[in-house]
Amino acid sequence: MLRAGVLALTVATAGTALAEGVDELPEQVRNDLYNPDMLDPMQPVGVSPYRDFKAKRPPPWKIGFASSYAGNTWRADEMKRLQETLIPKWKQLGMISDVVITQSNLNDSTQIQQMRQLVDQDVDAIIICCSNPTALNQTVQYAYERGVPVFSATGYLTSPYSVNSSANFVLGGYMMGEWMAKEIEGTGNVLVVEGIPGASASDSQNVGILKALEKYPDISVGGTVAGMWTDQIAQSEVQRWLATNPGELNGIIIQSASELGALRALKQSGREMVPITIGGELGALCYWRKNPEYISSTIQAWPPGDDFEMSWNIMMRTLQGQGPKVQSILTYPQTLDFEQLKTVMGEDCNEDSDGWYNVGIEKWASKDYLDQFFLRPADPEAYDPKSH
Repeated sequence: MLRAGVLALTVATAGTALAEGVDELPEQVRNDLYNPDMLDPMQPVGVSPYRDFKAKRPPPWKIGFASSYAGNTWRADEMKRLQETLIPKWKQLGMISDVVITQSNLNDSTQIQQMRQLVDQDVDAIIICCSNPTALNQTVQYAYERGVPVFSATGYLTSPYSVNSSANFVLGGYMMGEWMAKEIEGTGNVLVVEGIPGASASDSQNVGILKALEKYPDISVGGTVAGMWTDQIAQSEVQRWLATNPGELNGIIIQSASELGALRALKQSGREMVPITIGGELGALCYWRKNPEYISSTIQAWPPGDDFEMSWNIMMRTLQGQGPKVQSILTYPQTLDFEQLKTVMGEDCNEDSDGWYNVGIEKWASKDYLDQFFLRPADPEAYDPKSH
């Protein structure tokens, strides 16, 4: 009931603000990524409150990263991009002084406390990832009222004071559902493996998956389990489901990062290797590389390093005063076919690799692409700190 109430409120709010924000975006972007029929109705797409915002002091800025989880390979790759690429690069550019990192391990109360502490420690901005869409809203307002913008990477917050960024996850889920329907020729039983139920990225993808499957009356969802975006958990949950459901299974629609766990569960079950939606986990991609006929393509809904860098670049532009037009800046999920896979992975790959394939920031959210979402676009790396 709570989610339904929030849904109704968000739809009403987005409906009144839509023309003021989204209408400033290019027509193709509006049609592809902000179409209400292919958008989570809870996704805030109104006018950004940071259109005229500029950081309260010049760079170098102190950034807070209030991470909500560190227990899967996706988060490890995200952290790798932050620590090995973004922090050194932006320190060298003279834009940041420090990044303060906290971990809340999926505990909303802990994350709220940590975010408030970051504000009180006088950070200039806070970036979060994949968090509960409603639980942090009062804390986001607390930060906003003290001149500290909050940037939600890889998923949205429903707060009007957050700046959200990701692929359109409903569209990504829809692509996964359509892909599976074609792989199994429109008929059969599928298992759906969600990410972390309640997280916006997980729920949005699930909405898209089910929306696509509605078009295929001969496809049945035989079960739904939560893989928690973690291979070990997904493997255990899929194994348990397979053991208690001995009937026919024709495919598994699973959110990355869990596909490697599902592959291992299938192998150990002795069942036929049915199609699985694969994202960016290298071990799962390697299985495909060694078995070219296994599936036709993969869908990259959130390459971790690229997705986090997208939010980081949006944050830097906002601090510089470029003025984001809308509350949520969305990009396109990417596909990878076998010919493309061969260019990035050889047959000597490791099926147990827990690394990640990133499509590259220029493909995911280039400078030219992000320019479209700002009122005063400029190359953020060329910003002169002395001009602030």
